[in-house]
Amino acid sequence: MKEMAETPTGTRVGTQRGAVLIGLAGGMLVVSGGLAASYYVVATRSEARAATITPAPSNEKPASVSKDISPALRAFTARSVDVKTVGGVAKLTWGELGIEVDPSEIGRAGSAVSESDLASLAKQGSIPVKLDRDKAVKALIALKARYDKSPTDAFLDLEERVIQPDNPGAGIDVWGSLPRIETFARQGAASFELAGVPVPASVTKETLGIDDVSQVMGHYVTKFPVTERDRNFNLKLAASKINGTVLKPHDEWSFNGNVGERSEKEGYKIAHVITAGEMVDGLAGGTCQISTTLFGAAFFAGLEIPKTTNHSRPSVYTPLGFDATVVWPDTDLVLKNPYEFPVVLHYRVANGEAVVEILGKKRPWDRVEFAREIEEETPYPTEERLDEEMPEGQTMLDQAGFNGYKMKRYRRFYTGKKMVKEQKWTVNYKPVTEYIRRGTNKDPSAVMPPVKEVHGPKVPSSEKFTMSQ
Repeated sequence: MKEMAETPTGTRVGTQRGAVLIGLAGGMLVVSGGLAASYYVVATRSEARAATITPAPSNEKPASVSKDISPALRAFTARSVDVKTVGGVAKLTWGELGIEVDPSEIGRAGSAVSESDLASLAKQGSIPVKLDRDKAVKALIALKARYDKSPTDAFLDLEERVIQPDNPGAGIDVWGSLPRIETFARQGAASFELAGVPVPASVTKETLGIDDVSQVMGHYVTKFPVTERDRNFNLKLAASKINGTVLKPHDEWSFNGNVGERSEKEGYKIAHVITAGEMVDGLAGGTCQISTTLFGAAFFAGLEIPKTTNHSRPSVYTPLGFDATVVWPDTDLVLKNPYEFPVVLHYRVANGEAVVEILGKKRPWDRVEFAREIEEETPYPTEERLDEEMPEGQTMLDQAGFNGYKMKRYRRFYTGKKMVKEQKWTVNYKPVTEYIRRGTNKDPSAVMPPVKEVHGPKVPSSEKFTMSQ
């Protein structure tokens, strides 16, 4: 039957001719048995030759196909079907999904297929249709764009101190859905579901590297003037490279290694920096306030501090002895997580405040204390700078002087009222030179420049100082 269907002008016609010749031979038996026999042999040989001929494959449809398709079959490809996807239900026609009538099966189904015949064929999964794969793929890609569900990555909500879990997405499996379309079309289904495939999140709760951020183990706050825009920009830029950093148990973390070079190429701007003990304008000014604030939070959280360097002069935004300077690439702040659980660094810079929290599980200490004791104090020197534009005899303070100090810095850990551990550092600050500008211009019309607002660190009120969390 298959060979006959594939060669309607070959095998099938040859078979009809054989039948006619056999009939004629039967009618002529009275006249001549030998003649009938010869006709039979000739017809049989012709039929055998026709059966062995395989026609060359052709992509062309027979000319009679279009007129042989019944109205019921034509209407079927325009029939709507509910296509269930991972993200919803789409209503399409079978034709839009790439389904078309299969001419090679019309002979099997019969050219005059009625609606009742179609229902019978549907029960057998034998509606004579085929799938145009290219058209189906285009339809499925369009459905993917509309109905695929993107995954949601897990993330640390450090403001709320919770871990938001990941949610996998789901997408249409294009290649897995192709055979489904054809199978359900042959069954005349009113609806069917496309094959789906899970789409995992890029970041899962497990890959975040931390499972608890509910406890503030230590925090520290420093303030800055909101009017210094470039300096504030530098603060936020450096803090953005630290916020959300997870330190696994016994991990060591480098400020310079993670924040990187503070260069114009990286976006940093000119602002106040301390150079050779003097406050001047320099690139990436303000970065040391970020390292100092982080140092303070790490100090109270009980993190180890393998490497730290204090400024050459005290800072105005933190108590004497409680600072940490950084200079690319050699002067670094290094922290280490001593705990058996991970911790995360939470940094926020806004509204004139730089705030750092070390989040994780509850720390094993009830209280951590910072204490300092001044051992030596060195008076500051004064230098005079001549100014040819200022009126003669007039003076102006360019930089306030500040005494030098040698002190001990302590970190003490308490359980209840009992101190269970103490750490000690020696901290030195060189005296800060006071600079006075003196005018030398004898011109009576010479005028004084605008008075600069000079800021300096506070003089310690006592030799000892403590604060704790």
